[in-house]
Amino acid sequence: MRVTKAVITAAGRQQRSLPLQTLIDSDGHSKPILTILVEEVLRAGIEQVAVVVCPGDEVPYGHAVGSYASRITFVPQDEPQGYGHAIFCANPFTQGEPFLHLVSDHLPIARGQLGCAEDLVQTAQRNDCAVSAVQASRESLLPYFGAVGAKRVANSARLYLVERVLEKPTPTDAEQWLGVPGLRAGHYLCFFGMHVLTPAVMTILGRLLAATPAGVTLSDALNELPQHERYLALESNGRRVDVGSRYGILSAQVALALSGRDREWVLRELLELLATDELDRGHDE
Repeated sequence: MRVTKAVITAAGRQQRSLPLQTLIDSDGHSKPILTILVEEVLRAGIEQVAVVVCPGDEVPYGHAVGSYASRITFVPQDEPQGYGHAIFCANPFTQGEPFLHLVSDHLPIARGQLGCAEDLVQTAQRNDCAVSAVQASRESLLPYFGAVGAKRVANSARLYLVERVLEKPTPTDAEQWLGVPGLRAGHYLCFFGMHVLTPAVMTILGRLLAATPAGVTLSDALNELPQHERYLALESNGRRVDVGSRYGILSAQVALALSGRDREWVLRELLELLATDELDRGHDE
């Protein structure tokens, strides 16, 4: 399997402006979040990128990607029919090929030389199947992510064979269906916001949407995928930042700064800020 296409969903009505927010990347350059994501997927060997947007957002998003515009196809989601539908809108773009998928409100931060998307794509190509990036997450984060029930692949430290997927499960459902041998108590494998998906996922999404026009989630399709083909989860070495959460932009900026060339300077500035704040609080008391 060779993965050359990517789909970035950016049509969420409540978060349309997030991909246009500007951050300083790990190399010290000012860029919109969308551009940082596009560079992440291109680093993974992707040749063509579709960005699913609300109708009318093509122009500002086109300006945001700048010199990468020639490699981007904008796909409008005409009706707000949910996350699964947003991905399915890119079906004519993927044309029956496997593809890398990212969400625009999560920023992956690599902890090593290998990019998060690059790691995932290489794993999917090596195993010739769909692979979702996951991260062991405490129970309190379940309301924010899809999660998988899986078994560790023999002789692999980071790969799991997925058996079940639930979208934002309750702690009770997670305990019953999503336990993973070897994880710490109260922790589950939650989605990282990045997947390599096979054509079977588009087929499943199309059928589910035909039966449920009100909308489906990607997790609905992924929960069915193990019935048709091998489906793995890769525990990512990177860090995910939900830029749509409270202080998400701040968290993303700090994470990028600490992963880049200005790490030492940023650490000094943060320590000085914290020390000054504590001193000022002491004087106030």
